[in-house]
Amino acid sequence: MSEGEQKITSMREFWPFYLNEHANPTNRLLHYIGSTLVLGVIAAGILVNPWLLLLAPVVGYGFAWVGHFFIEKNRPATFTYPFRSLLSDWIMYGCMLTGRIGRELEKAGVPARGRESSHAA
Repeated sequence: MSEGEQKITSMREFWPFYLNEHANPTNRLLHYIGSTLVLGVIAAGILVNPWLLLLAPVVGYGFAWVGHFFIEKNRPATFTYPFRSLLSDWIMYGCMLTGRIGRELEKAGVPARGRESSHAA
């Protein structure tokens, strides 16, 4: 957080900020892929080998950070707001899965260029 920025203190404030940090559809797609793979890694960790659970953060954050550093060209919100960011990752995943992400992006004021390809499939 840079000097002069106010700290976000609630999810109500954080959610629009989070969505604007994920304005690029390719970044959102990378988050979706990473989150889906995390679910697979967790399942494999439970069913096959518990050591696989150690890969879950690597897989999830790996895809997300590629999206932020190389596509969106911003700093992941995880660095400043780790818990709100993790929760928002899964809220966004649910919105993408159910087709509600476009509406959420619009409500958050994400520019129209960021709303194209706003569903997972």
